[in-house]
Amino acid sequence: MKGLFKSKPRTPVDVVRQTRENLVYLDLNSGSRSGDAKREEKMAELSKNIRELKSILYGNGESEPVTEACVQLTQEFFRENTLRLLIIQLPKLNLETRKDATQVVANLQRQQVSSKIVASEYLESNKDLLDILILGYENMDIALHYGAMLRECIRHQSIARYVLESEHMKKFFDYIQLPNFDIASDASATFKELLTRHKATVAEFLTNNYDWFFEEFNTRLLSSTNYITKRQAIKLLGDMLLDRSNAAVMMRYVSSKDNLMILMNLLRDSSKNIQIEAFHVFKLFAANKNKPAEVVNILVTNRSKLLRFFAGFKIDKEDEQFEADKEQVIKEISAL
Repeated sequence: MKGLFKSKPRTPVDVVRQTRENLVYLDLNSGSRSGDAKREEKMAELSKNIRELKSILYGNGESEPVTEACVQLTQEFFRENTLRLLIIQLPKLNLETRKDATQVVANLQRQQVSSKIVASEYLESNKDLLDILILGYENMDIALHYGAMLRECIRHQSIARYVLESEHMKKFFDYIQLPNFDIASDASATFKELLTRHKATVAEFLTNNYDWFFEEFNTRLLSSTNYITKRQAIKLLGDMLLDRSNAAVMMRYVSSKDNLMILMNLLRDSSKNIQIEAFHVFKLFAANKNKPAEVVNILVTNRSKLLRFFAGFKIDKEDEQFEADKEQVIKEISAL
């Protein structure tokens, strides 16, 4: 007889609904003390439910995720405001549950239902959630969790465009230089993703925002006294300018004498790594067949110094491409 009264196993829809109920309770009782027994019980339930969601989406040690279960979970998750509640209530969760929640949100950005990415559609109608995630960089406790969620959300082109076109882009120049190394590194990873993932959107952003963006980039990142900030910035600059989608932006950048002066200073940096990354950008100035007169004048004025520098400029391992690029730069400068 005992078998007749066994509780039915919970479906993915049940788990999402119970998670939502827990989050709603937490939201409505945000003023209750942490020692409140009912609240503690709900928090424990919520942690268990979020762990269960993670298990359905990722599988566990013994089994792979089941596609149908993932579809059911995704549909129910985005049918109502579960994502909004989870993001807003995240600071109240314990560390392990925050980690689980971050993984759940990350996975859901890739889940398809009838060949559609449901998360993308939801975020397009709830873009204020991106504002919350970005401002998370100002809260040490949740910065890394919100940052990881944000990077997954900007996999969607329309969401990346929203962030690029928002006032928040200017804040990244502050976040990248925060004193907390982990948070600054996370912000830097998000900044790089925004500026490299969606080629056409990035090209449009850089074209429309060229003046203020490169003013900030040059003065705050390339001229930073922080080695890591400067190295990441010069590497990112090279990635952006060498991307074919940004050809027009690259031509504008290498036609500026001020930009050339910055790159020549970076070639003299005490770090070999920064010198090498700077070289990959400097060679674009040298290769430009339509150099403005002011750029030519600077190169001619400094020709003997530059040729002397490149003659002794070596990297640790053999690299035929590097040597070929260097020879070409020497040839271009000598011919001026």
